[in-house]
Amino acid sequence: MKLSENGFKIIKNFEGLRLDAYRDVAGVWTIGYGSTRYHDGKTVKPGDKLANVAQADALFQNTLGQYEEAVNRFAKVPLTQNQFDALVSFTYNEGTGALEESTLLIKLNEKNYTEAVAHFSAWNKITDPKTGKKVVCETLVQRRKEESQLFLTA
Repeated sequence: MKLSENGFKIIKNFEGLRLDAYRDVAGVWTIGYGSTRYHDGKTVKPGDKLANVAQADALFQNTLGQYEEAVNRFAKVPLTQNQFDALVSFTYNEGTGALEESTLLIKLNEKNYTEAVAHFSAWNKITDPKTGKKVVCETLVQRRKEESQLFLTA
């Protein structure tokens, strides 16, 4: 499966667009629509700039493929387009390793869709770059809520 327009919208909405490199809420250098690496695998660093929105869109499209592929590989059950989109958004934000080792995926692959969707909300914390402690991030609370709603939409 491939991400639909709904999937693009949810990811772009939460990631936002920044043409100049910035530290995200977890302190990771990021650019464009939440990309932390470029096409060649190099990490984003301070002072990096994208020339325009077209370059940000190209980077987003390139970055996205690995997350679509991960959901296609790890999900062993049939998915609706909305379920797929919600899982790609989650994986784009949390990473492929997080999906692969998550209770969310275990429950999904047991065909327990109700339990699976309940586990989105557990992923609402970041490590505070100043204290090193896990803290609830309201943006992640909202993102997980919207991903859950999308997952449940027929």
